Amino acid sequence: MEKIYDPKQIEQRRYSQWESLGIFKPSGQGAPYCIMIPPPNVTGMLHMGHAFQVSLMDCLVRYHRMRGEQVLWQVGTDHAGIATQMVVERKLEGQGIQRTDLAREQFVQKIWQWKEQSGGHITRQLRRLGASPDWSRECFTMDASLSEAVCEAFVQLYQKGLIYKGKRLVNWDPVLQTAVSDLEVISEEEAGKLWHIRYPFAEHPDEFITVATTRPETLLGDMAVAVHPSDTRYSRLVGRLLSLPLTQRTIPIIADNHVDPEFGSGCVKITPAHDFNDYEIGKRHGLHLASGNCERVATGKPEAFAPINIFNKQAQTNAHAGKDYQNLDRYDARQQVIADLLALNLLEKEQDYQLHVPRGDRSRAVIEPYLTEQWFVRTKPLAAHALEAVRNGTIQFIPAHWDKTYFAWLEQIQDWCISRQLWWGHRIPAWYSDDGKLYVAHSEQEVRHLNRLSGDIVLKQDEDVLDTWFSSALWPFSTLGWPQQTSELQTYYPTDILVTGFDIIFFWVSRMVMMGLELVGAVPFKEVYVHGLVRDAKGQKMSKSKGNILDPIDLIDGIDLETLLVKRTTDLMQPQAIESIKHATRRDYPHGIKAYGTDALRFMFMALASTGRDIKFDMQRIEGYRNFCNKLWNAARFTVMLCRSKDAKNNKTIELDAGASSDLVIDRWIQIRYNETLKKIEQHFQTCRFDLIAVALHEFVWHDFCDWYLELVKWVQNSDVHSRDTKNKNLACLISMLNNILKTLHPLIPFITEEIWQQIKPLTADCGDSIQQQSYPEAQTLEDLEAVSTMAALQACISAVRQLRSEMNISPGIQIPVLLQGWGQEDKELLSQYEELVKLLAKIKDIQWLDGEAQAPPSATTLCGQLKILIPLAGLIDTQAESARLNREIFKARQALDNLEARLSNGHFLDNAPSEVIEKQRLQAAQLQSQLEKYSKQLELLKAQ
Repeated sequence: MEKIYDPKQIEQRRYSQWESLGIFKPSGQGAPYCIMIPPPNVTGMLHMGHAFQVSLMDCLVRYHRMRGEQVLWQVGTDHAGIATQMVVERKLEGQGIQRTDLAREQFVQKIWQWKEQSGGHITRQLRRLGASPDWSRECFTMDASLSEAVCEAFVQLYQKGLIYKGKRLVNWDPVLQTAVSDLEVISEEEAGKLWHIRYPFAEHPDEFITVATTRPETLLGDMAVAVHPSDTRYSRLVGRLLSLPLTQRTIPIIADNHVDPEFGSGCVKITPAHDFNDYEIGKRHGLHLASGNCERVATGKPEAFAPINIFNKQAQTNAHAGKDYQNLDRYDARQQVIADLLALNLLEKEQDYQLHVPRGDRSRAVIEPYLTEQWFVRTKPLAAHALEAVRNGTIQFIPAHWDKTYFAWLEQIQDWCISRQLWWGHRIPAWYSDDGKLYVAHSEQEVRHLNRLSGDIVLKQDEDVLDTWFSSALWPFSTLGWPQQTSELQTYYPTDILVTGFDIIFFWVSRMVMMGLELVGAVPFKEVYVHGLVRDAKGQKMSKSKGNILDPIDLIDGIDLETLLVKRTTDLMQPQAIESIKHATRRDYPHGIKAYGTDALRFMFMALASTGRDIKFDMQRIEGYRNFCNKLWNAARFTVMLCRSKDAKNNKTIELDAGASSDLVIDRWIQIRYNETLKKIEQHFQTCRFDLIAVALHEFVWHDFCDWYLELVKWVQNSDVHSRDTKNKNLACLISMLNNILKTLHPLIPFITEEIWQQIKPLTADCGDSIQQQSYPEAQTLEDLEAVSTMAALQACISAVRQLRSEMNISPGIQIPVLLQGWGQEDKELLSQYEELVKLLAKIKDIQWLDGEAQAPPSATTLCGQLKILIPLAGLIDTQAESARLNREIFKARQALDNLEARLSNGHFLDNAPSEVIEKQRLQAAQLQSQLEKYSKQLELLKAQ
């Protein structure tokens, strides 16, 4: 083995070998096991969230594959309608070509060309992470087979009355000029204004009520003013009419429970065509225009509802805004409305106000609630079945509390707008004749056949495409061949587990459940593992604008500072923001980011994946797991070199009997400890506690195997008291244990375990081309109280001596004398038997047994059970220098403790600081107090010298 562990020399080479072996395809005789990858956008770049999610999925996949199950990890990408269309439009604009300069078919062909050239970038990055899906089954949501599934789903749902076309309020992007989903809308807090406007009473123009609004321009589309029914300030006014400022119409005062009496004056303007909440209020009250004035239908008939839309698709005012305000940009209209209200003395006041502004995540334009004709899915009946599937336990969330989020969203679900005004995507399978009739079928030919339409009748297909989430909702079964009843669909559906972020429980998870139940008749998965977001070290969300994004490939390969600076500031416009990001980057990464390798990154993700909470990325953590990989590498190298040295010494090949049973306590003990660890891991895999799996393996490999067992093996192999047969059995146990460790670690850190396994394979009974083809170890029923108790006693004694040496600052290279007092017969028999071992590991020169209460020289003392361990200090340390050092430590600790205690006694700090900060500082104070007591005792001991 190479002396230094270098991931760059291992990872891509090993991945290519895995692919060439075809070991990611389903095999084995066990039960089917299937995971669907949440399809990343074909335009995408791998970010930390992807890397986190993919690492968890791959861990599960490799674990179940090694258990002999027929594992299918279905991989693929999403066509990402808006995102992809924007990428290609910008590329064309760079060539001086506008989308509208091309025919629709030409533009779509340009997108396909781009996809073939650049669309596989993210899948190449998935390979860098060690992801092991069945690449031969890679899908794209615009593939012919998946497009067939989308068409079939639309037609079926339409025929069942679950898809309809209607006029409703949607999120409208005035730049892209398309409806967008809620997930494509980012609500950000921005500085704005709150205007307080006077609305005069129709019959008494000198009297008025005041309405507060952040959007005075939409006043031109107001249809009512609402108050809360229990608001005694206004209850007597309900039913009266107001003169709507700047218009010639009246509007009623209505009472609705949605109104917040604490906002503004407690009176809110109702503009149904330009606010989602107002739309529902308007529908409840049947608001409509009659004889130029707004009225409320007394019975509140929703069918009478007719909102007034004052904007066009470009977010400019239309004729309904009135001739004085027509053809203005919405913000120009705002300024005109404010000026006119001032002139009429109807603007009471204007105040600064922080408000949440909805922006399109692609265009960054302010999203406009817009009344337009779109295609919708009728979701209430679908949601009822989806809710029941979770309530009755058919689908289970991990952690369980996420079902509350699922319930909350589905119980309040509105009809789903599935049409988009784009050219890239699944074209809606609907056709119109010149007389306005609508036909839905799989193709134009089918429309003509089913409806007996002659070739003379001109049919025109709907221009819109389907929301990307519509095709994504079919992903668990469309990728398995539905609507055909394929063997894959019958074998792997329902899938076993979905691994996803909490942010798309509604947008994707619930829609997959609804579609699976309706179209296939079964839930799409049995479990949903919900993970948190990967945030930066301060807990902030990673974003380009904050300049805190980390590219997982940079953590794997490393990146120099200058390249990192360019990467973080490219495409940013504001010079001040660029300089701020550069300053923070230089501070946090003065030498850039060094290469940690994929395995260290994956192990870090596992260790942080705890019960769905957001995780804070900490560079020290990945550094620690890179050290873990180094430790594993060095342990394996020691093992290989030890076997080779025995070969040379004996001038023959070592014959290691993997089934040989060793009588050595250390071998029996390590097998017990490994078995205990394996039981924990099996349990944690069942509950997806990746963090506990990582902790258990890290503790066993680092502490039990490397720090203890390998040192004990050295003692056995270098000792003259053990026979050659015993030593060979010890080596067999060592190789067997390392082999099992590699197999157990493989799902978490696949590259290094594969590389080491290939090195030790000749020493084992394993066969096959890859560690991934080996069986995952199974926990055994092992009991060996003697081995456990013996090792516990030896470890306690050795650790006590080591701790005492450390506390007294005794040089690690010095062999020390040790006195033992208060011992029993069992202590003497045990330590006498293993005296050579204890001396070796604790660096003891000699051991002296003191009888009774024999007077001992001034010594550092500790207890190991009833056994008193003493280290005479004479000649071991420089008493004067050590006293000076302890006094310095006492001074620093006292100073830090005084500062903490002052802060913790400050009432202002206790009232205003976050509870976790207060608790952390209390813990620090307790630790400092403990340190002070320890230093004081050590100083007293030195003074006694």
